[in-house]
Amino acid sequence: MEAIDWPFRADEALEARALTFRELRRFHSSVYPGVLAGLSASALLGTKWIEAEMPAELIYTNRRAPSMLSVHSDVLAPGETQTLAGMTATTPARTAFDLGRRLELADGLQRVDALMNATDMKVADVEAVIATHPGARGLVQLRQTLEFADGGAESPYESLTRLLLIEAGFPRPQTQIRVLGWDGFVWRIDLGWPEFRVGVDFDGAHHWSDSKQRSRDTVRYWQLPQLGWVDIRLTSGILHNRPQMFLDRVGAALVDRGCPKTW
Repeated sequence: MEAIDWPFRADEALEARALTFRELRRFHSSVYPGVLAGLSASALLGTKWIEAEMPAELIYTNRRAPSMLSVHSDVLAPGETQTLAGMTATTPARTAFDLGRRLELADGLQRVDALMNATDMKVADVEAVIATHPGARGLVQLRQTLEFADGGAESPYESLTRLLLIEAGFPRPQTQIRVLGWDGFVWRIDLGWPEFRVGVDFDGAHHWSDSKQRSRDTVRYWQLPQLGWVDIRLTSGILHNRPQMFLDRVGAALVDRGCPKTW
């Protein structure tokens, strides 16, 4: 039996005599047909933070899917699919269109932010898909998600932090703020308000487990105040368990820097 690159179409392999029907049944497993969509399409597009145990998502007419498959019988317009790694998947804009309609705000925002970060997709691209499917379900939810979306978020927690701040009434923060430090070094703050020089940095696990990162952070958090910045550090524990303490600290810093109070 010849070595065959996979995935492959069984009918094409049989017609080319690359293998026999017996070999096909014995040595290969069939893959459910359809177009990869949702988180499956996101993964192919290079999006991070997608759990391996999540069900594969497909757009297909047969709703009686095997276990570990999530099948949607949606209508795809021309130009809403592409070929990735030999498989048909939805485009970034169509993928965001589906995710934003089906997921609640917090989850959908994390997924759409990550997709925007991994691709060159813009909110306007998703709005073009909305115009093609004006009667689709979940458009109210999708538009709310797009209102908060920002591809500058580099982790799900950054998305959740930004959402928390906006829903609390704070001015919308800018993401990935570049600050010129000494010796020409450029620091980057996760999100904040450069006009007031107030920033927020989310400390993930690598800030504690990576010795090089800890050394960089030591310099960073000493130098930023010297450059006139108030940089507020946040952890997942504070975000989940003491969010009001975080909001109070951000509010106090902004007011101290002259930001009109809107929260």
